[in-house]
Amino acid sequence: MDRLRSYQPSILVIGDLMLDHYLWGKCERISPEAPVQVIDVQRESTVLGGAGNVVNNLLSLGAKVSVLSVVGNDENGKELLCMLETLGADAKGIVKQENRKTSKKSRVIASHQQVVRYDSESKDDITKASVDALLSQCASYIPNVDVVLLSDYGKGVLTTTFTSHVIEFAKKYQKPILVDPKGEDYSKYKGATLITPNKKEASLATKIAIKDDESLQKAGSLLKESLGLEYAIITLSEDGMAIFGEQFLKMPTVAREVYDVTGAGDTVLASIGYGLSCGLSIQEAASFANSAAAVVVGKLGSATVTLDEVDAYEHSLRAATAESKIKTKQEMVHLLQTKKNQKIVFTNGCFDILHVGHVKYLEVAKSFGDMLIVGLNADDSIKRLKGESRPINPLEDRAYILASLESVSYVVPFEEDTPFDLISAIKPDILVKGADYEGKVVVGSDIAKEVRLVQFVEGKSTTKIIERAQQK
Repeated sequence: MDRLRSYQPSILVIGDLMLDHYLWGKCERISPEAPVQVIDVQRESTVLGGAGNVVNNLLSLGAKVSVLSVVGNDENGKELLCMLETLGADAKGIVKQENRKTSKKSRVIASHQQVVRYDSESKDDITKASVDALLSQCASYIPNVDVVLLSDYGKGVLTTTFTSHVIEFAKKYQKPILVDPKGEDYSKYKGATLITPNKKEASLATKIAIKDDESLQKAGSLLKESLGLEYAIITLSEDGMAIFGEQFLKMPTVAREVYDVTGAGDTVLASIGYGLSCGLSIQEAASFANSAAAVVVGKLGSATVTLDEVDAYEHSLRAATAESKIKTKQEMVHLLQTKKNQKIVFTNGCFDILHVGHVKYLEVAKSFGDMLIVGLNADDSIKRLKGESRPINPLEDRAYILASLESVSYVVPFEEDTPFDLISAIKPDILVKGADYEGKVVVGSDIAKEVRLVQFVEGKSTTKIIERAQQK
């Protein structure tokens, strides 16, 4: 998160702008004129929608944002431009087209439930004159931004000709170009850096019914290869997202409570663009976007997210349940693919009866890096090492108690006598053992970049606790 706060990226958003208008009220009766609800409207609100919601998310994250689009020369267009300028976006490149309706979607909300929506808009392709005007603006903006985002809502701004020219121009200046696509024909996005369809959209575009991981991989790989993309990301609603780059990676998410998925795709596009602009890897940017989307779906209406909200959400996940921190070796390896720039610390042990010596040792170990992974001997492994009377506590209990410690990021049980295979799979930056290993060979020292020894708390050990209990 520090890297996201240390740089303010400059991002260009191109796409279909619209107003999201809300009428908020309550319903206490049915109309005598027809079997419909009567909504007592208590307040109104209007926010940026479509590509405007991408802009709003980027601004709330802290980016400098420029916008290219076409609006009508009407009251809705004037309101939209005024909102962009008030929020701090650069809207000078937006083109006004006569006889075009600026998109406005009005929703009636009663008791946190959407009752009806009505739209006023033009959906025809923008004119050639508007395309030419936008391309002229692209020549001014694209060389000076970090990334270009295309937010396509199928309202006519991102025509085939215009979109292909924008992608060509962005590639000329080596600017990443990310697309939230629309429709069933994605050919106009050919050559982009990345696209972010949801599962339904990807199914329609590839003609592959996505119903399991196998069909998901087929669809994602087809999108990436057929369009010549560097990456394809398919968002999977409550199941997270799937990333198709050099390899396939499925990234789960945990939304605490889902109120409204409106605008979640906008948040994903904005967050990935923001993350990549700040130097994150594609996996890190996708993980950040996953968390941002999880925050947004917990809000009602088109919503934005801040870095503080994402930080708080990720902290709540880390502090959520100890059980979620217990991983198999394979799960841990997959998870680490999204944490490539974090310094990984590893230690291992039996941790049979957890005591203050253990806790202080683990706190010191965690201070050496960003993430502490604890390899935990399984029950049979402990019996072979310490005798048939051990362990006192079974693996499930020991793992859960360890995982409940704030200093412990993850617990990974292993069946072998040593954690060599686990260390080989994880490849930690730092390997931590007790000071009693001074002068001894530490298993995995040839794999880790560094070995550090930590002093134990004098007089604190599981063996001594067991001896005292037996004396009583």
